[in-house]
Amino acid sequence: MGELPLDINIQEPRWDQSTFLGRARHFFTVTDPRNLLLSGAQLEASRNIVQNYRAGVVTPGITEDQLWRAKYVYDSAFHPDTGEKVVLIGRMSAQTPTVVFWQWVNQSFNAIVNYSNRSGDTPITVRQLGTAYVSATTGAVATALGLKSLTKHLPPLVGRFVPFAAVAAANCINIPLMRQRELQVGIPVADEAGQRLGYSVTAAKQGIFQVVISRICMAIPAMAIPPLIMDTLEKKDFLKRRPWLGAPLQVGLVGFCLVFATPLCCALFPQKSSIHISNLEPELRAQIHEQNPSVEVVYYNKGL
Repeated sequence: MGELPLDINIQEPRWDQSTFLGRARHFFTVTDPRNLLLSGAQLEASRNIVQNYRAGVVTPGITEDQLWRAKYVYDSAFHPDTGEKVVLIGRMSAQTPTVVFWQWVNQSFNAIVNYSNRSGDTPITVRQLGTAYVSATTGAVATALGLKSLTKHLPPLVGRFVPFAAVAAANCINIPLMRQRELQVGIPVADEAGQRLGYSVTAAKQGIFQVVISRICMAIPAMAIPPLIMDTLEKKDFLKRRPWLGAPLQVGLVGFCLVFATPLCCALFPQKSSIHISNLEPELRAQIHEQNPSVEVVYYNKGL
């Protein structure tokens, strides 16, 4: 077997990102829960394989499939812009879902995920991060309590959908607040070759909007399907005799839904999103025209 060639483009996903199927295969690999079981040494080994290959050095004996595996392990655990290792609970492969306590826990988790998977490499201060966290979690809890009070006189099945409505509303608060720095200074935009051209707030808004839509869609199966199933099961003798099984069963259903919903909804929009320069800020548009008059479309990492 000959040495692996150096022309494999691991800067991009393995599958065609212009199709939903290609994006879905990409995100099923990135969000594979098995990646959470990898040791620090395995993560570092994957990082070394990827970084060496990008530097023109092929790890001896490695196959193309092993190279791609290393690339996806690297992508699942390290931030694409800063190169820093993402804390375990902040990785997309760690997604999981009494109103006040569980909404606080859920939105605290979401805040970590949203910050860890932000776009760009612009730092955020501890004060900004703290303000964003408090605002996001408070908004989620307040929404949940408000919806709960509105539905207390309605059928129990309606009340089961309160968590979904709260999560959907909280995503609209949590994500922009945890990524507020992007809305203030913009995110990096680059040409097709990856050459950075400047920072754009417009691109940040577009990217954050796409992530909000993805996250809301991600919550639909996990928050909508289990309530319907549990409402039916709780009327059966099996659960009536074993009420203690209700909570773990619902958690299991939510987790099962998230295993599939997370990658499929991440795939709704390309990770490497694009925007026509005519839609950028006038100053940035003029700057790009002056430096690169042939550029018509710029690209950016939308985050997750």
